[in-house]
Amino acid sequence: MNPTLLIVDDEKASREGLRAALEERYDVYLAEDARTAADILNSEKVDVLLSDLRMPGDDGLKLIQLAKKQPSPPICVLMTAYGSEELAVNAMKQGADDYIAKGHLQLDELELRIGRLLKSRGLETENQQLRQQLDRRYGLHSIIGDSAPIRQVLETARQVASSRATILIEGESGTGKELIAQAIHQLSPRSRQRFVAVHCASLSSNLLESELFGHEKGAFTGAVERRQGRFELADGGTLFLDEIGEIDAGIQVKILRVLETRVFERVGGNRSIQTDARVIAATNRNLRQMTAEGSFRQDLFFRLNVIAIRMPPLRERLDDIPLLANHFLKEFNRENSKNIRAIEPAVLHAFLRYNWPGNIRELRNVINRMVVLCRGSQLTMADVPEELTRPGASPLQKSPASAPPPPDSLNLAEMEHRLIQAAMEKTGGNVSHAAVLLGISRRTLHRKLNETSVPSNESASPSAT
Repeated sequence: MNPTLLIVDDEKASREGLRAALEERYDVYLAEDARTAADILNSEKVDVLLSDLRMPGDDGLKLIQLAKKQPSPPICVLMTAYGSEELAVNAMKQGADDYIAKGHLQLDELELRIGRLLKSRGLETENQQLRQQLDRRYGLHSIIGDSAPIRQVLETARQVASSRATILIEGESGTGKELIAQAIHQLSPRSRQRFVAVHCASLSSNLLESELFGHEKGAFTGAVERRQGRFELADGGTLFLDEIGEIDAGIQVKILRVLETRVFERVGGNRSIQTDARVIAATNRNLRQMTAEGSFRQDLFFRLNVIAIRMPPLRERLDDIPLLANHFLKEFNRENSKNIRAIEPAVLHAFLRYNWPGNIRELRNVINRMVVLCRGSQLTMADVPEELTRPGASPLQKSPASAPPPPDSLNLAEMEHRLIQAAMEKTGGNVSHAAVLLGISRRTLHRKLNETSVPSNESASPSAT
């Protein structure tokens, strides 16, 4: 499909000549004045506006101002026989993307310049779409949960994102430390620059030093060429140092120096290199205890711990388990071309009683496995991995969100009644919140409440949404 081009010129010969030259590559509209052109802009999608400056009625500059107010404004090129540097500057201020003097107009050059503008617009659109995709994938709204602990994490992330301060994210493995680091980056003024992650625990000390700071050619055996380090690559962006508690004393000293001076040298080099990388570190270890034991530098800990964020384990945010489970169900439905529509309440009950030592990562893997092996239209207890239900399988201790396990003598209706009762008690009788906790719709929960004697604090009808 060809781009659309609107040619506006009060001279018929000029309009027709431009159409003849450009109609092979563009779908061309013609207008003899600004009013006719405005009607076309309001009714058709125009990719490029090529307008004369002086015309009866409104001139080309006013037409360009109108064009730039469109929902999808076109590229605007102004033509005039009265060329001057002052006029060109004014045209650009009014929104023109390019300016061409008619007396020097070469059709090949015009076509080339329009092509370049369209290519540039295409790249800009692609970049914007990519940023939107990154926002959807890594922005704060990608973090699933509405419990009080996760709301506190998100509020802190919003507050600190625009700052330059280093951040230390603490939490058990699988709690989503890298995800919140990416969300902070996406929310920050650095979002157009790189987010560079280094998993410190996976590299030896020598490899980690080269990975962080880069190396010069010949710095060591195998260094056949110069290589940039992660601090250099993350300049202007964010450097995420995962498992920072695993690095040895020598690397700790070098990282401390970069945080203090924003200067480093490549391995084997002596040239100082500046970096404006913002550092976000993460650990599943207790750095305070490590500093007391002498295995982690206290001064580095203080440098990293300017802003502290603690990612809560899943057992402390039980309210979020139904939300997370249903989110992962949708994800793995798409990935495996399945159409599993729901999670049985008994499954969510079992999830709420489990301790989740692997946290969100473990829950995600469990849902993935259940979706792959499920043969029905909903996930049932038959799909739950045995390790979650066998006696002694990391039971959740003293959890106010967990209802007592139903005795073997209960039938399905009685078990469902107890699950609904537990959910309503946990949410203080709030039907909407209880429905989310149970993984069912509000309408369905209203219907089930009418069939039982479980009280709620809402007076809405079952048909409310």
